[in-house]
Amino acid sequence: MSATTASSAGMPPEIPRAAFTPRLISFFSGTVGLVTKIALLSFSNALAIWAGYVLAERRQWIGLVVLVLATAAVDVLYFGGRRVLPLKFLVPATLFMIAFQIVPIAYTIDVAFTNYSTGHISSRSDAIRQIQRNSLQPPANGKQYTMAAARDPHGSLVLILKDQVSGATFVGTKKGLTPIPESSVKTGALGITEAKGYRILKGNELFALDTTIRALEVPTTGQSAILPQTISTAAELEPTLRYDAKSGTFIRITDGAVFRDNGKGSFTHGRQELEPGWKTGVGLRNFGSILHDPLVSGPFFRIFVWTFVFALSVVFLSFSVGLLLAIALNKKGLRFQRLYRSLVLVPWAVPGFLSLLVWQGLLNDDFGVVNRILHLNIPWLFDGNWAKVSCILVSFWLTVPYFFLVSMGALQAIPEELTEAARVDGGGPVQIFRKVTLPLLLVAVSPLLIASFAFNFNNFNNIFLLTGGGPTQANQPIAGSTDILISYTYKLAIATGKGQDYGLASAVSIIIFVLVATISAVSFSRTKALENIN
Repeated sequence: MSATTASSAGMPPEIPRAAFTPRLISFFSGTVGLVTKIALLSFSNALAIWAGYVLAERRQWIGLVVLVLATAAVDVLYFGGRRVLPLKFLVPATLFMIAFQIVPIAYTIDVAFTNYSTGHISSRSDAIRQIQRNSLQPPANGKQYTMAAARDPHGSLVLILKDQVSGATFVGTKKGLTPIPESSVKTGALGITEAKGYRILKGNELFALDTTIRALEVPTTGQSAILPQTISTAAELEPTLRYDAKSGTFIRITDGAVFRDNGKGSFTHGRQELEPGWKTGVGLRNFGSILHDPLVSGPFFRIFVWTFVFALSVVFLSFSVGLLLAIALNKKGLRFQRLYRSLVLVPWAVPGFLSLLVWQGLLNDDFGVVNRILHLNIPWLFDGNWAKVSCILVSFWLTVPYFFLVSMGALQAIPEELTEAARVDGGGPVQIFRKVTLPLLLVAVSPLLIASFAFNFNNFNNIFLLTGGGPTQANQPIAGSTDILISYTYKLAIATGKGQDYGLASAVSIIIFVLVATISAVSFSRTKALENIN
């Protein structure tokens, strides 16, 4: 026996790397795998039971039925043996696709045909209740009370009330006020602390009933009632509006003005509108606003043209420079090749939002490093035209590393035999690049160019973090000089006006999708000719 054999005797055999994965799979295929499966399904079922309880409590019966059927199907699927083995992998992927792709798209389309916005979020019944509560105002001689929530001897929820002027004390219920001796109520720095015969609610018990306590109304005289204002105070209020359930209208008590449903999710009387409204379908109104509302349609075409120019310029410049660098750094025998390649990728190593904020400081007119080092006086971010140049240059700087890597991979995938044959046939470097390298490169890169164009067409971060869409224009209160469609949509629907107009934002998002999809489809159809090169 040789020394080598002797030295290896008694040592465990080395496990080939290729055999590690099968052994891992077999490990989880036995008892350990069964226990793991049971544990995960138990967690899934427990989560489903909790969700089912919530749905049942809110009377969402359709959702409850779907939940029960889905949970049962998953349980059967993962205990179905080898016959359903492919579904064990397809079902999770399908569920994630539905949850994160199909559902958001369907929801966006649904919202685009509604008035879903600030003040129009809840249902009609909720809006009616909120309007009724908002209409409550203190009467001429309304009283203020120190209050404490308590339980009576029967366990019912009551309010212990002490008039802040006269000092008289009462017990308030849904039936009205009942006087009790002032001596039976003790107060401290935090309000009422004790009431004889009643248990004052404190701590977590008090805060758990906050919604119930706020909804408790104690009727007094006429239409007036005492309502809690905080956890320790209450006030006598009376309604200024009366709801007529038969006609579905609100009537103002002081002058009899009638507020009717305008069919757009609000009760209105002339130009007066009661808030809040409710969410309802409005058909194509949001899309009509884009065409007919001057605030929206006025700058739309100009912003669309700039968006197209911005996306096309960034893609063209980034791809051109990225390809040039890839060709230069792909030469064999180049010294410090790895260092140069690493330096090109530096912009990609820094988070994009941080780079944009840094560039915002570098391009500042007064103290920006760019103007100071180059001894320039260019208003990079405060002049409309220069701000557009800044957006293109900064986006170009951030995108070049991507196209450098893409071009590098595509160049290395081109067989050297083709370029050698072209060189033997007498082709020069320019001819070889134009006739051989570039066409073969575009076959692989064209889909990525189209995807990059679509990305930059909706590149909200690069515009909003660098210029905020500005500078502003004198004749456009919302649209700035560098706003692209997506940032203009954000300003129009989210950041300006009286609130968030999610319906309008969804409508514009659908139009942007149609535009990008159309441009991409045309681009793909035009680039199909490149496939014939192979």
